Amino acid sequence: MRGAVPRLSLALLAAESGARLCAIIHYLVRGQLGWFGLTIACLVPGYAAQLLSILWFRADGRPPGCWLLALHLLQLGLWKRYWDVLRAAAEMGGGAGEVLAQLGDVCVLRLLEALLQTLPHLLLQAYVVVAVDPAGFIPGVSAGLSLLSLAWALVSYSHFTSLLKPGHLSPPAAVILCLLLWRTGMLGTRVLALVLFARLYSFWVFAVAGVHWLLMSFWLVAQQTDIVAQPCRWRLFNCLLGAVYIFCYINVRPGPSKTRVAIFYAVSTWNVLYSAWM
Repeated sequence: MRGAVPRLSLALLAAESGARLCAIIHYLVRGQLGWFGLTIACLVPGYAAQLLSILWFRADGRPPGCWLLALHLLQLGLWKRYWDVLRAAAEMGGGAGEVLAQLGDVCVLRLLEALLQTLPHLLLQAYVVVAVDPAGFIPGVSAGLSLLSLAWALVSYSHFTSLLKPGHLSPPAAVILCLLLWRTGMLGTRVLALVLFARLYSFWVFAVAGVHWLLMSFWLVAQQTDIVAQPCRWRLFNCLLGAVYIFCYINVRPGPSKTRVAIFYAVSTWNVLYSAWM
């Protein structure tokens, strides 16, 4: 199963990127320059993951050359990392620890890219399909593939963290499929709820999302997570993760997470009820 995860991740990444390119061309050909510009703008945050990938290559003793820099400039740096994982797994000389380390790097980077780039693109295309062009095939396909790719990024990250636990083996395919269905359903309902609310109440959606973000950020601060040591970066981390919690739950603390998941869903349910009341 370990080799199947990077293969599927790379396939979904390619499908998502191809659908995004088709959406960009679609808006350009039809003269919808506003949606064209917004779709292009969704690409910009993805460079944060590309920059971090370059820094990690340098930290690993592999100074990036011109070719590697060009790949990251074209936002193909993660493709290169997935290829390295597949090649290391195929080589008999590649140790399991080395493959796991490379897989962990690319899983974290892909999750970061998905949250910064795929999620805004998903929200944008979903809004176009729901509120602007319900018959739009290309935006609909792009939104669907972005949803699936984002859900898989979360699942592959969970798969990697499970491999790090002592005595834990790779989860079977049935477990991976259940996780994918759960993440897809959770993200899909959250995105659809926000898009429908934005269609009805326009910019009031930012007020609802802002209240949810504040609640989640304060909750994370109360948990005293110690992933980031510096105070300023710790506050920034909690604020960024609070924004992520508007859409999905990511466990950042060791140990059982049933109580934290229950609190997350309670706040999410309250947020939906509050949106309906408004």
